[in-house]
Amino acid sequence: MNKLIYLDNAATTRVLPDISAAMSPYSEELFGNPASAYTFSGNINCKVDEARRVIADFIGAGPKEIFFTGGGSESDNWALKGLAFSLRDRGRHIITSKIEHHAVLHTCEFLEKIGYDITYLDVDSNGFISLDRLEKAIRPDTILISIMFANNEIGTIEPVKEIGRIAHEHGVLFHTDAVQAYGHVKIDVNDMNIDLLSVSGHKINGPKGIGFLYIRSGIRIEPLIHGGSQERGLRGGTTNVPGIIGLAKATEIAGAGLADRADYEIGLRDRLIERIEKEIPYVLLNGDRRQRLPNNVSFCFRFIEGESLLILLDENGICASSGSACTSGSLDPSHVLLAIGRPHEIAHGSLRLTLSDETTKEDIDYTVDSLKKIITRLREMSPLYEDFIRKQEAAS
Repeated sequence: MNKLIYLDNAATTRVLPDISAAMSPYSEELFGNPASAYTFSGNINCKVDEARRVIADFIGAGPKEIFFTGGGSESDNWALKGLAFSLRDRGRHIITSKIEHHAVLHTCEFLEKIGYDITYLDVDSNGFISLDRLEKAIRPDTILISIMFANNEIGTIEPVKEIGRIAHEHGVLFHTDAVQAYGHVKIDVNDMNIDLLSVSGHKINGPKGIGFLYIRSGIRIEPLIHGGSQERGLRGGTTNVPGIIGLAKATEIAGAGLADRADYEIGLRDRLIERIEKEIPYVLLNGDRRQRLPNNVSFCFRFIEGESLLILLDENGICASSGSACTSGSLDPSHVLLAIGRPHEIAHGSLRLTLSDETTKEDIDYTVDSLKKIITRLREMSPLYEDFIRKQEAAS
């Protein structure tokens, strides 16, 4: 099979032709800086405002609550640092979980170094936080709870609405990293009690280098990037007009087909899970079986090194990941898999396959057929597997 099978859509996605076409004029004919005073740039600024309205409507927010950023990592950094600095006289305690993206975890580590106290909540074997433990962790000096909407590695969708309710009952703000959820599941910031929400464009067939932070009206936050007066004085830097137009178009497309796309991807996802569990022995599904992203499949294969698995999948034309693309260069096992209780030696054999609405049934079947051959080959070379089989035979 010569076709490239791209199953790493949690890492990034293809920019759709309609999105590229929508962006193109703003790099060529309509290239002006929207902050300039003349009519040419004023018309471009109107298009930015339209894009802001499209995005706000998609999550049930107001246009003035949408602040454009360079992507999800910047949005996470801004939410945590901006609120920590703004509310430092009220308190210096923040609650998060052990399975957050490193954009949140590393920001929390930075805040710890400058005097903030961070509580890292445990998760259960499916990746869910305990609402009871969350509530018990809240203190008089707690200023923020930051829990991701859906996990980027194992796909588990957290009980966001309930987390927000608990936060608000105790007068605490709630931020969620929705980078993996936006455009894949329905989000309503008011219904879900969300005060701040991070999004990245390139996860939903939009361009790289653009994202936004939703900030509920009335919340005071310190800027992360100082400079010009863009984004109502809260985020300096020349407005990325092509990126904003692309993000809005990607949002429109995702919104129009949200339910149908989810149903389609769930069908393929469940077929992939079912075939792997039925046809490959000694595998463990990571994440909750049902309360997970429509396009996410994550497994640990015992007696396998994930890096070798990825290399052989690549040789078969299949693009996949062993965890988060942001940590793909690390030899350490995933912090997410360790947090859900996977031993180090099993966590090393992880594989994440993330689908799109362009994935086909034939892609799924080819991937499983390839996996069966690859895993058999790798296990035949594994002394751990050989020893395991010998002990199994002796016990029987």
